[in-house]
Parts: sequence; C-alpha cells; structure tokens
Amino acid sequence: MMNFFQTLPDGWTIYLWLVMGGLIILAVIFWIYWGSQNEQFDEDIKYVIFDKDDQDKMAPEEFAKSQEVMKSQMASREKHLARMAEEKARKHEKR
Repeated sequence: MMNFFQTLPDGWTIYLWLVMGGLIILAVIFWIYWGSQNEQFDEDIKYVIFDKDDQDKMAPEEFAKSQEVMKSQMASREKHLARMAEEKARKHEKR
C-alpha cells in the first residue's frame, strides 16, 4: 500500500483534501436538512424551561407565549411518541 502512495506524482494530496472537503460539506448540508425537518431550529424552544411558578418573574405577554409554546411542544412530543409507537408495533407485527 505504501508503495502505491510513493508512486503517485507530486501534488496528489490536494485531490484527497478536495474530496474530503466535499464529503464534509455534503454531511453538513444533510445535517442542516435533517434538523430543519425535525424541528431543531425552533427559536421558541427557550420558553420550555418556564412553568407556572415563573409567572411573577415574566411579563404577561412573555408568560402567555411560554404557555403557548409549551402546549405546542407537548403536542409535538405526543405526535412523535405516537409515531414511534406505530413504528415499533409494525416491527413487532413483522416478526
């Protein structure tokens, strides 16, 4: 194997770097696409950490927003859990 690399002409490593760079760019594009399809870029996620005990520390509109975000996040969670249960049931039926 080392003999193969020694017989290559000078400057071949740049092509290896170009291929690896292209693969990294493709992986990043896939990662960003996956994140956008799986609700990973939601700016309102910061409101999930608040609960009813924080109402006196927040402005009324912020608290209302946090409650709305919490409801939507819980609905999303239930949707994903139901989908996972369906997939698990399908896999179990195939056995």
